[in-house]
Amino acid sequence: MSSTHIGLRARLHEWAQAGWRAHTGWVLAIFATISFSMAPPLVRYAIVDGFDPVALLVARMILASTLLGITLGALDWRKLRLSPRGMAACALVGAVNAAGMVLFFVALGLLEASLASMILALSPPMVLSLLALRGERLTQRHLVRLGLALSGVYLLVGPSGEVNWVGVALALLATFLFSLQMALTQWTLAPYPTRTVAFYVTAWMTACVVGWWLLRGATWSAPSMGGWLAVIALAIVSTYIARLAFFAAVGAIGGAQVSLLGPVETLLSVTWSVLFLQERLTLWQWLGGGLILISALLAVQRLGRVNLRLPRR
Repeated sequence: MSSTHIGLRARLHEWAQAGWRAHTGWVLAIFATISFSMAPPLVRYAIVDGFDPVALLVARMILASTLLGITLGALDWRKLRLSPRGMAACALVGAVNAAGMVLFFVALGLLEASLASMILALSPPMVLSLLALRGERLTQRHLVRLGLALSGVYLLVGPSGEVNWVGVALALLATFLFSLQMALTQWTLAPYPTRTVAFYVTAWMTACVVGWWLLRGATWSAPSMGGWLAVIALAIVSTYIARLAFFAAVGAIGGAQVSLLGPVETLLSVTWSVLFLQERLTLWQWLGGGLILISALLAVQRLGRVNLRLPRR
């Protein structure tokens, strides 16, 4: 067989492998997106069922971080090594993310999951605004994104007059903290292995959440069977499995491609909330949510060109 034929076969084999890797990556990315989208409705269900929001978060984070640590140690224990500087950065990012998680869980006790999910979709344009503080160039298009986002927020919470404003304020603050966490990840954790960062950020989040729970009196009310099932689904499906699938997808097709599914996650969260929690939105709120999703999609496309790694909540 000639060298030309051998080279052609090798190239075809590489193309086939690349195509299979991309196909697998998209399947994993879609699976992760569906899994992440289940979190707000599950949290809302457990809280309405009587589970204390912070206690619910504690149970979720302890189970998820334990599973992530066992998995990472079993696959390659050397991945658990991290420099002191990297550990300090993980602690900072974890603390900011933990604060956002606590606020968001409390907000879900005051707001419907569909409304909170739409507010959370403001994160990409917020991230772009924060990156401008470190020199990322912003264009007139960003002003358009912000205008769409702010208009969407007004339509989402303004015309109906029936929205809990404390819950909205908490959800907005949580969204800002999630955005700050993403920017801090880009600024401080980009040089470190993604899976290692994911584990240590999750571990620090767990430590901060447990610390806050203890400081406020370790409130615990015995959840029902439905509440426990929600915790297990949150920890295993929407955190542990979802994060593993997410990072595998990023390795296969890149973070920019995976991040494009962010608005889809919001739409799915709203869909689950309407279908399974019987939540209802007004026409103005649907229009507002649509504007926010358009703004988020435009911002995510820009973030893909910035090559920002977007860790999940």
